[in-house]
Amino acid sequence: MDIFEKCEHKSPADEVREMGVYPYFHALESRQDIEVVMEGKRRIMLGSNNYLGLTINQNVIEAGIKAIEKYGTGCSGSRFLNGTLNMHLELEAELAEFLHKEAVVTFSTGFQSNLGIISAIVGRTDYVICDKENHASIYDGCKLSYGKMLRFKHNDMQDLERMLQSVPETAGILVVTDGVFSMGGDVANLPEIVRLAKKYGARTMVDDAHGLGVVGEGGRGTASLFGLEKEVDIYMGTFSKSLASLGGYMASSERIADFVRHSSRPFIFSASMTPASCACALAALRELTAHPELVDNLARNSRYVRDGLTKRDIKHLESTTPIVPIYTYDKLRTLGIAKDLYDAGVYVNPVLPPATPPAECLLRTSYMASHTESILDEAMDIMKSVLESDKWAM
Repeated sequence: MDIFEKCEHKSPADEVREMGVYPYFHALESRQDIEVVMEGKRRIMLGSNNYLGLTINQNVIEAGIKAIEKYGTGCSGSRFLNGTLNMHLELEAELAEFLHKEAVVTFSTGFQSNLGIISAIVGRTDYVICDKENHASIYDGCKLSYGKMLRFKHNDMQDLERMLQSVPETAGILVVTDGVFSMGGDVANLPEIVRLAKKYGARTMVDDAHGLGVVGEGGRGTASLFGLEKEVDIYMGTFSKSLASLGGYMASSERIADFVRHSSRPFIFSASMTPASCACALAALRELTAHPELVDNLARNSRYVRDGLTKRDIKHLESTTPIVPIYTYDKLRTLGIAKDLYDAGVYVNPVLPPATPPAECLLRTSYMASHTESILDEAMDIMKSVLESDKWAM
């Protein structure tokens, strides 16, 4: 049998292409901002994770340019060998101070961060217990480890305790949860997760990819939101969202960080963050530190949108974060409405199985501190018009 035979079969992607509702790989022709040019037309951007709007911040842009001029375009090696710049160490030190942790280890991508942390920490006799709605990179990190993975129902603390009770007393346990869940925008019940972890001798790790710059004191994330910075053992996060760059990190004690630096295959065998990525992340972190009002602006815009959707009778999932999902339920209807919104000048992200249950498809909208009320009103009016003229209803 030819291993490529599967590639020749008609795929779900082929089917939606034929229907004219394929939603992926729309090409940007402008900067990532509240308005963009995609495929020759202005679109209001409601599908970005650029929560603080720092991708167009002049200090961040200039930092990236200066880094290329000083260091060149790449590091051409892993952090373990020739790929460590003094700027990597500077970023790690300043981020550790910001997050109130002893140490930070940076990775080349956020996805790689979860692979590298979990596979290093969770050994053959260990267990890793995950919320069912955790990000795909957490699942792949569990697969890359030699430990056993258990899953608990989303934010269900009784189910988490049942999982903890099932683990042998001799096994190490790492409980891993998203802080802010990327699709629903809801926040983990971190106080109860930490309490249960301590009760059963487990350690905790929070994926704060969508929490950094979004929640907590000055945008310090989910643990800060609940006053649990000293209780959560490991934070993971990314630079590709609030910090307007590319890369990821782990924040922890110095001993845990040192162990991961010398044990994590994705860290040891990958080239380090490029000079420009590192410099932009560092500059964005300094912008966030100097301007905590960015986080307040983001929260204000998020409230404005939720209130505006309610006034327009647009059903959405309630949350306290800038991720606001709009219910569309059926797969074809979701794709069709996303296309109609795109054609009308609003970009949103359709979310389909396996990211949702089959009958719970949705449009994921996300907002920035830099959105204006006039732009948000324009986008919500377009959404109302498209949803009211819904030709995709079953």
